[in-house]
Amino acid sequence: MKSSRIRAAVTAAALAPAVLFASPAFAAETPAAPPATAPDQAVGDRTPAKPADKPADTPVDPAKQAEEDRAAIQKILAEPKCTEYMRQAANKALNGTAADMRRFLEVEVPVIRLDDARIEIARLYDNAGPKLRQGIDDFFHSKHTLADATRFLEVTQHQLRDEDNRVLIAQIIDKAGPILKEKGRAALKGTPEDRAKFLETGQHEARDQDNRVLIAQLMSTGGPVVKEKGLAALNGTPEDRVKFLQVGQHEARALDKKAEEEAAKNAQGNKGTTGTGQTGSTNAQQTVATGNGSSTSTSTGNVNTTANGGRTLAATGAGDETAWAAAASGTALAAGAALMIAARRRRANSEA
Repeated sequence: MKSSRIRAAVTAAALAPAVLFASPAFAAETPAAPPATAPDQAVGDRTPAKPADKPADTPVDPAKQAEEDRAAIQKILAEPKCTEYMRQAANKALNGTAADMRRFLEVEVPVIRLDDARIEIARLYDNAGPKLRQGIDDFFHSKHTLADATRFLEVTQHQLRDEDNRVLIAQIIDKAGPILKEKGRAALKGTPEDRAKFLETGQHEARDQDNRVLIAQLMSTGGPVVKEKGLAALNGTPEDRVKFLQVGQHEARALDKKAEEEAAKNAQGNKGTTGTGQTGSTNAQQTVATGNGSSTSTSTGNVNTTANGGRTLAATGAGDETAWAAAASGTALAAGAALMIAARRRRANSEA
């Protein structure tokens, strides 16, 4: 073998990109190992190498060749992405003969690199979107070389991932708040890096800003408990705000409604007590002023009607955000009306 041709093969093998673990599962699909390649001949290319610059019978110094092969293998071991499988094979070659090192560089390195690339592509599947998964399936169902695998890892996977990111962003902003919509649309008009950054961090920041605005709106129309819990959420973490909007606001609203209903019930109880006292007073007046029963009966009916009106007002406000205030207003109106009717009875009895 000519010295220049051997050095070219060593250099090509040492500088080829390394990836992840090799696997026996893919070994069955590995094509037959190519012969040593010239500098301009890609792995897997069956085009004959260019003629040598020196005569074919130029002798090769075995010791020098072994030294160059050993240096090339050590360079492979120093690669940052040298896999464990590649490392084991390289160390085995270093501990073997000069022929073992030559075989490792010419035969084993291209096969291991292709297997490593296949495994790295397969590992993309779990975190891939629909477009990228389809691309991975297509790759494995087609004939491919190390050059094809390298291009998929360096170019194709990123193109397909960006297509998936575009679809995902469109889905996110479809039902998003105003701030999240604005940020999402800006990412769609930007670069692939802008879209990846939006999905990684930007969407969460924008969503939290929308959540803050929504909580403030709920507080502006909510009862005391909604206001209290909402303020605590605003002063808390993004997770606290999500929890308040999903669960906390409904619990707080229920507590406000319960307090409102109790206030209305207490108001009704107070009206009942007032009505009983008035009835007693009227009955006493009936005893003194015989013959005014019909008038007393009519007046009693008016008291009941007013009381019912007050209860209806409070109940109407029960379903509203400000029901706790409406209940208090209804109680005051009912009490005032009862006092006015009692005063009219007293005047009517005195005139009789």
